[in-house]
Amino acid sequence: MGQTLAQRHRMHHLALAQAALAVTADVHGHTVGTAYELQQAQLHQHRLRLKDLHSVEKKIEAKRVILPEYDAYVDGVLQARPGTQDDVIATVLVWHIDAGNYARALQIAEYAMESDIKPPDNYNRTLPTIVQDEVAEAILAGKLKGQDALQIAAQAMALTESADTPDQAKSKLYKAAGWAILGKTGSSDVDMNSRTLKACREALPLLLRAMELDTRAGVKKDIERLERRLKPKAE
Repeated sequence: MGQTLAQRHRMHHLALAQAALAVTADVHGHTVGTAYELQQAQLHQHRLRLKDLHSVEKKIEAKRVILPEYDAYVDGVLQARPGTQDDVIATVLVWHIDAGNYARALQIAEYAMESDIKPPDNYNRTLPTIVQDEVAEAILAGKLKGQDALQIAAQAMALTESADTPDQAKSKLYKAAGWAILGKTGSSDVDMNSRTLKACREALPLLLRAMELDTRAGVKKDIERLERRLKPKAE
């Protein structure tokens, strides 16, 4: 059952009060307080529910239903920004990515990275790497297209550019950003001659950077085609 408006209001203010307490403690410690404890208990129940599901598709559907129940808490934390390790925030961030809520995920990720929040225990990647990998995969697979793909790619790049992540993950995000500009996905190629010169000029450096970071990025043919498209024609 979803939360009532009164419950959401209470959770939001509990999160703000919890953050105020954190300011007087070690800001880099672990989150404490009533709001966090309530959300951890809820998270435990939701994890058990998800564990009972065998279909990945059903797990994603369940997360989309579950996630609004954390909105009031997340909004309170994002407003107060206590800077403490928060397993609820880390888990909800990843679940938003899984559910395809990329804009919300990046909003949470900005705070999580600023606070050096670690991902859930069952993840072997850092949060910046998760963001790079998952946003890139969504664009390359065509789950994110058009202006949404351009906007999310730009936000993810700005958010993770200075992070210490594997070259392959960063390369994949550059590739995805280039493909987003060209309107290309893994299942749909494009005719470079049908793309504007502006789009080609913007995509080329991104794909060159992807190739520089990982020679196996799979962008060599795209680069060659773009260079031919942009080559000045003889008089």
